[in-house]
Amino acid sequence: MLEKRGYGHIGGSLSIVELMSVLYGKQLKYDPQNPNWEDRDMVVLSKGHAGPVWYSALAEKNFFDKGWLSTLNDGGTRLPSHPDRLKTPGVDMTTGSLGQGTSAAAGIATGFRMKGSDQYVYLIVGDGELNEGQCWEAFQYIAHYRLNHCIVIIDENKKQLDGTTMEIMNPFSIADKMKAFGFHTETVKGDDEEAINEAICRAKEVGNQAVCIVLDTVKGAGVPYFEQLAGNHSVKFNNEEILEANHEAMKTLQKVIEGGEKECLN
Repeated sequence: MLEKRGYGHIGGSLSIVELMSVLYGKQLKYDPQNPNWEDRDMVVLSKGHAGPVWYSALAEKNFFDKGWLSTLNDGGTRLPSHPDRLKTPGVDMTTGSLGQGTSAAAGIATGFRMKGSDQYVYLIVGDGELNEGQCWEAFQYIAHYRLNHCIVIIDENKKQLDGTTMEIMNPFSIADKMKAFGFHTETVKGDDEEAINEAICRAKEVGNQAVCIVLDTVKGAGVPYFEQLAGNHSVKFNNEEILEANHEAMKTLQKVIEGGEKECLN
């Protein structure tokens, strides 16, 4: 998708692939044939620049035809570079202006509680995004009102647009800060689907406290070239080295998929 577009946010998309797999494979309540189903769970991808991984998950689950993926960020596309709820089936909240998704998720969770619903909203926030003060205002609100049906998931991939989070604004311990704000908090490996799924299940057992899962991730995860690339927040697919690395990654993935299919057949 990004290679065809010629550029895009590869690093922060790859760091939450496993999370999206768990959400759409095991945890979320949804209906692809009825994206606006009133009783669905909702996702707020506050780090909206990771839209490509969300679109991939939605296409895989048949919210729309996979052919749409080749139109990413084209003029008139239904898949803009940052998610738009008025354009893409399955997108519940428009995001991209960092920090604002936290407030939106808090509002959605409040609405669920007011109508006595058991629905969940999953808020996905980037660690660089936590530089925005609005996040902490919303966290304080979520914690104060014990909105345990707003599951806060922080992608701690340790990098942001201009460098590492340590260099730009030391976050210290994100988990400790969330605990201090009143959240039941645990940290899990971001590439371990079983661990992510179990952490979400445990979060749902917390009765009267806000909940947070910190994902210990790697920006560009799963593709060694992109993991090691310093400027992997947004990449231009404009030279042979990058294109070759991308093609090799896709070949490797295809082998993994084919291997999995053979195991199922056996």
